[in-house]
Amino acid sequence: MRTKEQRTFDIFGHTIMVILTITALVPMILMLISSLTSEATIVKNGYNFFPEEWSLYAYIWVLTSNGSLILRAYGMSFLVTISGTVCSLVITTLLAYGLSKKGLPARGLLTFLVFFTMLFNAGLVPTYINYTQNFHLKDTFFSLIIPSLMMNAFNVLLMKSYFQTAVPDEILEAAYIDGANEFFTMIKVAIPLSKPIIATIAMFVGIAYWNDWNNGFIYLVKRSDLYTIQNLLNRLMQSITMLQQNANNLSNVNEGLAEIPSVTVRMAMATLGILPIVIVYPFIQNNFVKGITLGGVKG
Repeated sequence: MRTKEQRTFDIFGHTIMVILTITALVPMILMLISSLTSEATIVKNGYNFFPEEWSLYAYIWVLTSNGSLILRAYGMSFLVTISGTVCSLVITTLLAYGLSKKGLPARGLLTFLVFFTMLFNAGLVPTYINYTQNFHLKDTFFSLIIPSLMMNAFNVLLMKSYFQTAVPDEILEAAYIDGANEFFTMIKVAIPLSKPIIATIAMFVGIAYWNDWNNGFIYLVKRSDLYTIQNLLNRLMQSITMLQQNANNLSNVNEGLAEIPSVTVRMAMATLGILPIVIVYPFIQNNFVKGITLGGVKG
């Protein structure tokens, strides 16, 4: 039988979560509705959840004028996201599992060094010089994967805590008694028991790779064929803005600009950019909740 205090706490907690959920969903719903609203209605009445006139022209304009580029950019985004997520999971898991072992020499120092990277970094200019002049990543596929995103200290510490709290030492010791070495124990015992945190880290890293536009903006100078969907949509929006700003200086351009849904097309591009994440998230949310809850326990 739940006490009055417990019921009050549940009501308060659920109310807060409902408010936060609405706060997160309302902008996305408004973005979707705005992308399906006619340009004239947006200009006349502003953003509205119940527009006077619906229209698919923004999507038609984006797909007909840049359809092949968008398909290629989507393919590049999937390739970058999958490759980067797999590499990140491998590196993060190996490091986190090692740091979770109590017998690791200088374990405290190594953990501090990982944590230290959460507080300080070299800065943009030294990082750019290092990756372009020493590693020669400029205008390469690896420039979309390696800088900044391949391993995150927060993810390492989160997975380390999960290994310490959710993987019983007794099971690992039983594997050692049966003759398993450290690597076999990690692959056959620890990792299968850590699927929730692995799914959680995969979601964190996958979203970061999918939404990342900064690496492509900085390191891709000549190779526009390597643009991900975020880079391409960013470039398209910059092009539309540039045309609008210079319309008075260009001849015979006003008529063409009048056909470009400059406001609704931005919403359509944003919708296209987040659509895969919205589709995938419901399938991994259960593992995400369990992983973030257990992995967040201090080890």
